[in-house]
Amino acid sequence: MQSFLRTKGQHPRRAAALGAATAGILLLAACAGGGTPAPSGSAGTSAGPTEGGGETDTSFVVGSILPQTGNLAILGPPEFAGIDLAAKELEEAGFEFDITVEHRDSGDTTTDIATQSADELIGLGADTIIGAASSGVSLTFIDRLIDAQVVQISPANTASDFIDYEDDGFYWRTAPNDLLQGRVLANQMLANGATSVGFVTLNDPYGTGLEGYVTETFEEAGGTVTGSVLYNPGDSNLGSQVAELVAGGPDAIAILAFAETQQIVPELVTAGFPSTGMYFVDGSLSNSYTFPEGTLTGAYGTLPGNQADDTFQDRMLEINPDLEDFSYGPESYDAVVLAALAAVQGGSADPITIRDNLQSVSRDGEKCTTIADCLALLEEGEDIDYDGASGPVTFDDVGDPTEAFIGIYQYGADNKYTFVKTEFGSLVE
Repeated sequence: MQSFLRTKGQHPRRAAALGAATAGILLLAACAGGGTPAPSGSAGTSAGPTEGGGETDTSFVVGSILPQTGNLAILGPPEFAGIDLAAKELEEAGFEFDITVEHRDSGDTTTDIATQSADELIGLGADTIIGAASSGVSLTFIDRLIDAQVVQISPANTASDFIDYEDDGFYWRTAPNDLLQGRVLANQMLANGATSVGFVTLNDPYGTGLEGYVTETFEEAGGTVTGSVLYNPGDSNLGSQVAELVAGGPDAIAILAFAETQQIVPELVTAGFPSTGMYFVDGSLSNSYTFPEGTLTGAYGTLPGNQADDTFQDRMLEINPDLEDFSYGPESYDAVVLAALAAVQGGSADPITIRDNLQSVSRDGEKCTTIADCLALLEEGEDIDYDGASGPVTFDDVGDPTEAFIGIYQYGADNKYTFVKTEFGSLVE
């Protein structure tokens, strides 16, 4: 077991958000009288006062802004399935609020689809929005949700940009920041005997941030970086740059990319680089590539999150029988469940209540791993600590997981990846 450390102190905006649920209720009352707009959540259905004196919101509206199109569309199907599975199982477990799920496309950073989706979901009264998958895409609409006081929980954002983002407590994520994945990937390269590495990197906060973390760990262990090809979304002709990267003689090449991986890998093959030296990450790891048999034999990849076990995969397949990957499906499931449990604990499904109870239901209480068990404990007035399908998901003061699993996978001759092992990382004060 490895321990990955990040020094952080009490974050003032999170402390303010989580330390005063009553203040949140008073804010709602003040907003109703004019001045600052009230939260956009579905407060139109109320069933009487909460303990703090506000109205109980009985309608739990979950929106999603996830990729149906764009260069990260490979991640969309399991994420949508995870959300739908959570909604289904909440209803089956007797969740006390009415659930509505509204899916919308995020596109990618070359479009404004995500901002349009955010505006539409705000208008529909979303209490919680799950997404985006891409860190760069989330940065295009995060301020809209903060201004509208809607809780955003990303199942896949890993860029470090969000750690200190001024979000008034409305932004959360169930995926760890890329410090963990960067270290695990670098250590796997080193364990396989690599002493030098090159990068093909997407030029966005995710790609450049992850490259930085891999580089730091790799160089600290005595390795060297021979070069880096930085590309922008939509770039299609990388042949000469990739050939130059390969000519530098790296033992390993990390592909920190999205759908462009479909073009990058053939360029590496053409330049004579062996598949055993290729390393993939969550944005590039896929079972849906159409390469000739054997193209990826022996290549490794990393993916944040605990491996979805067979039972959970079967449950997701009941939602979408066509799933080929399960990447970030567990994180999407847990995002919805945590928001729902926060609403139950706070007694209302409005965004302020969800925000002010999210950290609490993720830590320092009675452990529970199923929706039914968690709801039963809450009914008894117990504090809970939900450990989910993706792992422990213990939120820190800025809405990040404090510990997480990083899965390591390897491709076979059929160009499909299989599970090798899991590394556990802890980010503690």
